Amino acid sequence: MKMRSPIPKKHARIEIIPLIDIMFFLLASFMMVSLSQTHMKGIQVNLPAPNSQPADPTKKDYVSIRVTEGGLVYFDNEGVLSQDVKSKLFGLQKANPDIKVSISAETNALHGDVIAVLDDVRDVQIKKIGYQIKPSSTTGAPGTVAAPPGPAAPPPPPK
Repeated sequence: MKMRSPIPKKHARIEIIPLIDIMFFLLASFMMVSLSQTHMKGIQVNLPAPNSQPADPTKKDYVSIRVTEGGLVYFDNEGVLSQDVKSKLFGLQKANPDIKVSISAETNALHGDVIAVLDDVRDVQIKKIGYQIKPSSTTGAPGTVAAPPGPAAPPPPPK
């Protein structure tokens, strides 16, 4: 004979409502913590002041220096003797202490010649120095040597 217990048997139930509340609380907490740890980083931009004077058009603020094969030096495509490089740089720095210099070298230029120009730029206390790096071209820019043409394409396979 089967007898039932006088104590009612309760089946286990999972209540979803408190679980959802806890999950939303955790989600909000993690979002707030992650947002407080994120540091917004951006580029510093110096905007002109509203009362600033316009730039002087006669004042040069950029010069391009190119070193070619044989140690020839060009300032904005104007040839300069190697012994006059430092005096030309000094004159440019005297006219504008914030002048920017961009140094480029041709493919066959010697590393020592480029470093000598860089040393001259540093000797005259120019701080803003950039390096132009671009692939060699086969066009005939002044002072460049055109690259020889590559090997011919192989013939198509026989059919």
